[in-house]
Amino acid sequence: MSTATESIVKRLVVLATVAGLGSGIAFMLVACGGRASAPSVRPHAAAWRILPKAPVEIDASLDSVWTGKEVIISSVRFGPSGNFLGSRNVAAAYNPATRAWRRLSPAPKMDNYCRRDVAWTGTEVVLWGCGQAALDPQTDTWRTLPKPPTGQGIVVWTGREMIGWGGGCCGDAWSAGSAYDPAANTWRTLARTPLAPSQGALGAWTGHEVVLLVSGIDPASGKPYPARFARAAAYDPANDTWRRIAPLPEHGLRSGGAAVWDGHQVLVVGAGEDARATLAYNPATNRWRRLASLPSARVDVKAVWTGKRVLVWGSSSDVAASTSPAGLAYDPTTDRWSSLPQAPLLGNGQTVAWTGRQLIVWGGVIGTPVGTAHPEEYPKYLTDGAAYTPAPERSAR
Repeated sequence: MSTATESIVKRLVVLATVAGLGSGIAFMLVACGGRASAPSVRPHAAAWRILPKAPVEIDASLDSVWTGKEVIISSVRFGPSGNFLGSRNVAAAYNPATRAWRRLSPAPKMDNYCRRDVAWTGTEVVLWGCGQAALDPQTDTWRTLPKPPTGQGIVVWTGREMIGWGGGCCGDAWSAGSAYDPAANTWRTLARTPLAPSQGALGAWTGHEVVLLVSGIDPASGKPYPARFARAAAYDPANDTWRRIAPLPEHGLRSGGAAVWDGHQVLVVGAGEDARATLAYNPATNRWRRLASLPSARVDVKAVWTGKRVLVWGSSSDVAASTSPAGLAYDPTTDRWSSLPQAPLLGNGQTVAWTGRQLIVWGGVIGTPVGTAHPEEYPKYLTDGAAYTPAPERSAR
């Protein structure tokens, strides 16, 4: 077989592999023609179902939140220059019951290059970045919020307030936090924390406290912060107080890890220098214990608690063009990990939402990192999605 014929055959195989993802994605993979090979996708299991096409296109700052009825997607669309200059906000809502999308009004104008987070208050979607706004999904209307006293690197919803802490960019790392009360439409500054400053803290709401974990590394120097700064702490919003807690029993804490509350303990996945450690923290005893490690390291980890298992989503490589995303499930009762069926998706960096019945995975990016010598390989932002429905739990005999 000639080199030219072999090349054509390979491209046809790629087209056949991605059939069902949309002709546009298939064409993109064939037309790129760069050195980075496109990831292959095995036929997806019946547990996965491809979502209908969304009414928006995205370029950056992708977030989502579950309202109890819809998954709200918030993102940014680049301007004519292909970057944040002249960019605009976009939003959409997906209803799993009807399998239908609807386009939402865009959020008010803000600086879109900043980190953004969203939270669901029960009546509104609150968007916090370089600019703050709240969306009422029922009326499809936005309102602009007052300016917060600090920035944020991690955001949690407590049932009453949206709390943001840490953050920073480049060599900066912050150690302050703010809380927003949507009922009063006011912000307050959190009490001074014992934690070391952090751009990317991990944390979870326990129902009483926000448990926060940091790496303790100064991003400007790459050296550890002094020991007087805590690596783990818990914040009580009712009394506006902090307490030091036992540090992680593991060196290294990648910002790409994730933490969830299972009703009894904080489960941390993707910790350690190899990004594989799984740990559990019990607030009642202030103790950590090691759990079964991830089968392999994951990048840009996202995790949700289903009520019985932790579902983890992420890619096994930093290079989006060379890998397909993959899901894992952790069962605390058996301390075992298992792989989810291969998803009918490409790329990485997807947003995820747990509906109480399904794991909704949407968006992402495919391509080599910007800055390579091959413009045709630059990232391509995807608008594909899929829903994973776990198999029903088997009753014990």
